[in-house]
Amino acid sequence: MTQGINAPTQAEVWRDKKRHLWLMGLIAPTALFIVLPLVWAFNRLGWHTASQAFFWIGPFLLYILLPLLDLRFGADGQNPPDEVMERLENDKYYRYCTYVFIPFQYASVIFGAYLFTATDLSWLGYDGGLSWVAKIGAALSVGVLGGIGINTAHELGHKKDALERWLSKITLAQTCYGHFYIEHNRSHHVRVATPEDPASARFGETFWEFLPRSVWGGLKSSWELEAKRLRRAGKSPWHWSNDVLNSWAMSVALYGVLIAVFGLALVPYIVISAVFGFTLLENVNYLEHYGLLRQKTSSGRYERCTPEHSWNSDHLVTNLFLYHLQRHSDHHANPTRRYQTLRSMDGAPNLPSGYASMIALTYFPPLWRKVMDHRVLEHYDGDVTRVNVHPKVRDKVLAKYRAADGAAA
Repeated sequence: MTQGINAPTQAEVWRDKKRHLWLMGLIAPTALFIVLPLVWAFNRLGWHTASQAFFWIGPFLLYILLPLLDLRFGADGQNPPDEVMERLENDKYYRYCTYVFIPFQYASVIFGAYLFTATDLSWLGYDGGLSWVAKIGAALSVGVLGGIGINTAHELGHKKDALERWLSKITLAQTCYGHFYIEHNRSHHVRVATPEDPASARFGETFWEFLPRSVWGGLKSSWELEAKRLRRAGKSPWHWSNDVLNSWAMSVALYGVLIAVFGLALVPYIVISAVFGFTLLENVNYLEHYGLLRQKTSSGRYERCTPEHSWNSDHLVTNLFLYHLQRHSDHHANPTRRYQTLRSMDGAPNLPSGYASMIALTYFPPLWRKVMDHRVLEHYDGDVTRVNVHPKVRDKVLAKYRAADGAAA
């Protein structure tokens, strides 16, 4: 049946059902402010101990609420058609959703610093300051914000616009992870799903083994890349234009000012929130490419990165919080593509749930391996020789594979 002359095209009728839902990304940077009326109300009722639980809003969102919402609402299932991609990419509303994250992020960091060090919170109903239970909850909540902030910086840092690249660095300052701006763009995207990539987890490698390898490997790689770039330009690696140094300088300036205002009592808050924040990034790094391996071609080079080299999830709610980060295969195929245009791709291996649900599993290696190891092997049709295996367990895994292969024969 031919289309009528005045019939609308697919591009004209398609609409982003999530357009206004992307504002849910602002929940994390405003959560500490949102719970204040509840804290005040509980204290008015005399429930002072219970009121402290609200300062744990960040961990509650991450480990409980988001997994439950992913379970309730399931997968998204909507991909933008080719005809709308250019219009969708150029719609500035979507980039403003990420820009506005940043002032709320810093308002929460400063407010968290105040709550952590204040000795008189009578306006909230406390006799004095917060207990250490509430302080740790507030610091962890700001840490969750920092982890999500790294993802916002990830979205901005891939863009060609100079403003967005600087906003990326500013967003990373909270977690003292400014070098991620270099390491992710110029190293991870080149070496992804290979043994040489510190941010690609290996089959049989626990998260606790991966964490120091990825943190140190990322630091080392980012410094080497910037030093090489500057030397080619005839400059010292210690030149002010070193993007690792100027990014770290932002963190020093931020926390130097906050310590000057709130005192040395703020140091535990800085350590807890920053370390927890970048650890959440490494949780996500761990699960995004676990066990996946790009094969070498006859020339000895690694094959091109394809959808099969990233773990994906199309669970709606976590995608709204993470700007489609879970559509990770499309991101690696099109690094500069804006989040609203990323698509769920055929051929990509899929996680059983959203990233928020999977993060908690990474803390418990036996549980993680029970859920994920068989999925890795199924992805490679049982051929463990095609898997990125952790050197520590390689001999054991290969022996088990050969034994199983021999029994089958």
